[in-house]
Amino acid sequence: MSADRGVWLEDLTWQEAKVRFDAGAVVVVPVGAASKAHGPHLPLKTDALTARALAQNLVERLPIVAAPVVGFGFYPAFTAFAGSQHLTADTFKALMRELVGNLRGHGVRRIAILNTGVSTEKPLDELSGELGEIAVLHMRLFGAKADALFDDLEGGHADERETSVMLALEPRSVRMDRLIPEGDFKTTAATGDASRASAFKGERLVDARAEDMAAALVARWPDAF
Repeated sequence: MSADRGVWLEDLTWQEAKVRFDAGAVVVVPVGAASKAHGPHLPLKTDALTARALAQNLVERLPIVAAPVVGFGFYPAFTAFAGSQHLTADTFKALMRELVGNLRGHGVRRIAILNTGVSTEKPLDELSGELGEIAVLHMRLFGAKADALFDDLEGGHADERETSVMLALEPRSVRMDRLIPEGDFKTTAATGDASRASAFKGERLVDARAEDMAAALVARWPDAF
């Protein structure tokens, strides 16, 4: 595989991975819940699919190595909803600490964590301060150029933005007929009005976020690209 394009770590042999690592490749570790409530209309895998899509977009833009998606994290607000998988903050940090340590043990010098959650932001920022020399890309801070497309920017979860992204990534998994506009979070695990969501908006949001993330990686490690 050419080192001029990005790849998924899982697609490489260990020898190919070593070549990339020794050459100073940036390794991006996506974090997105594999099973977390997203209202009555989105699948539990919403965050994991989003993390995968953003990482794939980065693979297509830069010669990075994308590690497998970390599907478990610190999600205390969702423990009451069936199927939502949650780790304590300390356990989540220990998991990420070990994963980063494994990569460093294999010679990786540049590591970026692509985080799709909100409650995971604080533990990851603490970990970044502890370990140093890692970049943390919090999804919600990227892609502002797409904001004008959305009617409701205040939702926050299973909202117009997340629903639009899922309509773009995997429309068959979205149950728009079950959508409850402006539902109560305690009973729906959703906030905001997603009724105006569309695949068009979702495609452009994913693209805008990935573009900003790519720019952030280039700014952080210009000699790697």
